[in-house]
Amino acid sequence: MGLLDVFKNALSAVIKNTQNTPGANPQQTACKSESIAFAKIPDSLEELKALPQAALATPFDTAALTVLALCTYPKNKEESLKMLEYLSGPRELSQRDRQFINDRFMDGVDYVPRSYFNGAVPGNDYTPSIPYTITVKENPYSYDNEGYAKLFITSGGADTDRYVQLRKAKDGKWYLWEQFLLVGIRQPESANPWA
Repeated sequence: MGLLDVFKNALSAVIKNTQNTPGANPQQTACKSESIAFAKIPDSLEELKALPQAALATPFDTAALTVLALCTYPKNKEESLKMLEYLSGPRELSQRDRQFINDRFMDGVDYVPRSYFNGAVPGNDYTPSIPYTITVKENPYSYDNEGYAKLFITSGGADTDRYVQLRKAKDGKWYLWEQFLLVGIRQPESANPWA
């Protein structure tokens, strides 16, 4: 047996072991995706709580409601913050979080959260399709940290998905832990002097 045969046998063993390891082969790991539709964007915490997703039974529901809460901010800052407090559960929204959110909406930039609705793209000034539908996805690493879920939402104005991290509490509900949704995206066509 030559040196080439030794390498070939070793490589075959590694490939065989990798294929038999659960989660190692992407084809063996089914990643879930949920499209969650809403008739309207809630104007108040009470309207948000009236939605079936407000039971926070799944991380997908909480992630989608986070988008709704952020969409409310330009119209009603206080109600939006109440919604985010509700979604955060036992963890209070810090002053730093509040300031970060406020900073993201300065200068009239209100289109970023709308970009997470299906159909909202720069060419239509981030006007979503009705019903308001948000597609939330997991990947093979979404549940690597026990008690946490890292889920992804596509923005019509970004090249990569943005994520929301959720944490499961003792009450069995999934709460917002942190969000990375308010990151810059392409300007709407009406605001882009180069478009």
